Amino acid sequence: MSQLISSCKEDFLDENPPSLYTPQTVLVDSLGFEAAMGGLQSVVREQYTRSDEQGLLGMMQLGTDVAIPGQVQGAEIPYYNYTLLNSQDRASDVMWSWAYRTINNANQIIQAAETAPATLRQGYKNRISGEARFYRAYAYNFLATLWGDVPLIEQAISSPRTDFTRTPVAEVNIFIINDLTTAIPSMLPASQAISGRITRGAAQQLLGEVYLRANQPALAETLLQAVISSGQYSLIRARYGVRASSPGDYFADMFIIGNQRRSQGNTELIWGIEQQLLVPGGTTSAQQRRMWVPAYYNIRGMALADSLGGRGLGRLRLSNWVDYRLYSTQDMRNSKYNLKRRFYYNDPAQTALFGRRVTGLVGSDTIYNITPYTTKWNQFDPADTFGFGTIKDLTMMRLGETYLLLAEAQLKQGNTTGAAASINVLRTRAQAAQVSASDITLDFILDERARELIGEEQRRITLVRTGTLISRTQRLNGASVTGLATKHQLLPIPQTSIDLNSGAVLTQNTGY
Repeated sequence: MSQLISSCKEDFLDENPPSLYTPQTVLVDSLGFEAAMGGLQSVVREQYTRSDEQGLLGMMQLGTDVAIPGQVQGAEIPYYNYTLLNSQDRASDVMWSWAYRTINNANQIIQAAETAPATLRQGYKNRISGEARFYRAYAYNFLATLWGDVPLIEQAISSPRTDFTRTPVAEVNIFIINDLTTAIPSMLPASQAISGRITRGAAQQLLGEVYLRANQPALAETLLQAVISSGQYSLIRARYGVRASSPGDYFADMFIIGNQRRSQGNTELIWGIEQQLLVPGGTTSAQQRRMWVPAYYNIRGMALADSLGGRGLGRLRLSNWVDYRLYSTQDMRNSKYNLKRRFYYNDPAQTALFGRRVTGLVGSDTIYNITPYTTKWNQFDPADTFGFGTIKDLTMMRLGETYLLLAEAQLKQGNTTGAAASINVLRTRAQAAQVSASDITLDFILDERARELIGEEQRRITLVRTGTLISRTQRLNGASVTGLATKHQLLPIPQTSIDLNSGAVLTQNTGY
């Protein structure tokens, strides 16, 4: 939001088309609206595709139950050494600013759709407005989850403002719910006519999550059941796609380039951010592979390979809880195609080592260079072995998570039998043992989320939303964190926003 307070700087947005912050933008026809939507999508994509802070993605995984530091870069350090997390924190500032840029761009489209000429078909205006409302709701849900009370900006800002105040989270929730309930029935299409665009199912799933956070589980269950029964989505239960005849399994197939989109056979995808071909100027310097894939190439006898995920840096590693206690042996999500645990020397120039298993490494090699990892971010291009960026699509919502959210809604209503049934749908798909009603607790559901969504979900958001960040981190991964306290349940308001807000008091979260 500091960028909304300050003047419109040249680096406000780098994407093409340019930012809608400029007040000269006039939207009167479908070409203009499509360009504006392309700009909004490009801003949304930047949430998890920045390269300026290469450790940024670690803020959502480190300092939780699922990950410990590897080759840290900087921005992520306060998220496991909590004694360093303060109002000058760079990572929270980036994410805060991203959310308000998204909101401002969405506000421009929503307002323009309301005043667009009658020559523009009403159905089209409804659809473009509904899509913008989804993105606005998504950004506000992100803010309300991680910061609590936040400024509520309902109209586009075209000139500097310095009078922001924080709106109670209950009122922000009402605003989010109104956006989504407005968009779902008549604005958003049930199916995806254009690849990468938002559908009714994505809005229903987002609203279900909002209702869970707002402690309205019955309403959440209705929305999530609607997604499952819509006929638009189905779990992947058989091999498909570009490597269907190669060794692997159907869970791993979903995360292979060429298989990720609905047009490529991924019937489970509800919302994905496409890294190529969606709009000109799309970001391709995302750091997911550098974050999740270890730097195995630093070991003598190891060479970069597609089967090993390409060139990673191992900026984080999975926690011991994930590595050794989370999965059962037969669980497909624990197969060698999904969690890589064994390495073999693959450099033919090292004849004495070639083909042998990599064992016996000591010191930092056991943390930084060779470590179990999820293969969901594997990517390799032999023409670009250095591989700075990650061009894989981002899976933002898929049906596997819908069942997990549904189980959470059912548990909150005391329906542990229904919650067990929902989870067993996923466990059947994964060929894991079935569970019973007596097994179901919130902790069990959060365990199952890690089994299903490791490397996909932003774990911090889930644990903050469910109020379990502190308890689960300390119990399952306490050795990797320092100074975790009650105040860290919420992030600090960026000090830049507070300092620039000279026309009103923008209060800080407690303890910062």
